[in-house]
Amino acid sequence: MAGKNKKEPAEEKKSLAEYYQLNTRAVDDLVNANAENSPKVSEEELRKYRSGPKIRLSDAAKAILLKTWFGGMVCFFFFWGLGMYVSDQADQLLILGLGFGFVTDLFTNNIFRFYAKVPGANDRWMMFPKKRFLSLPLNVLYAFVILFCVVTTYNALNALLVVLTDAKDTVPLGVEPILFGVFSMAWDMLFLFMKKTAKRVIADAKQTPR
Repeated sequence: MAGKNKKEPAEEKKSLAEYYQLNTRAVDDLVNANAENSPKVSEEELRKYRSGPKIRLSDAAKAILLKTWFGGMVCFFFFWGLGMYVSDQADQLLILGLGFGFVTDLFTNNIFRFYAKVPGANDRWMMFPKKRFLSLPLNVLYAFVILFCVVTTYNALNALLVVLTDAKDTVPLGVEPILFGVFSMAWDMLFLFMKKTAKRVIADAKQTPR
């Protein structure tokens, strides 16, 4: 019994040493882990440990919903909300364009940056992705371009509806938040597609040997 008791402290000391050595190695591996020395894990396996809704939306669907929602919100607050106080149509459009630009720069684009998985992942959904001093005036100018296209769309649709229904001196399609949001989103996505295409053409032209 005495001999057995003498071995116990040594064995316990050895066990503690192995325990601390094992945990020290684990901490070192965790601290020094990076993309090069870490094992590859499938996206399906990563989904098991991610929290969030079960319905997964694509990046394009998220961008469409976000742009449509903010476009409708701008129409609701700046066009409908202030329409009863501002009677002149030119002033209404001026306020709407300014509000659209400010909302895009301060809210919409910042939300894109916030939920991006990596920095710059959502830059493709913004006309001016870089956050800088000039981004606000540029987004305001861009908002007026979008607004002009939306107004033109309303005018064209109303002219077509008048011809089809023979309802002269009427405005068949009025401005309301949902359709305004859809129109503004559609024009915005079209311009972003044109920007992406132009950049690709320029990049291909630079790589083409002369």
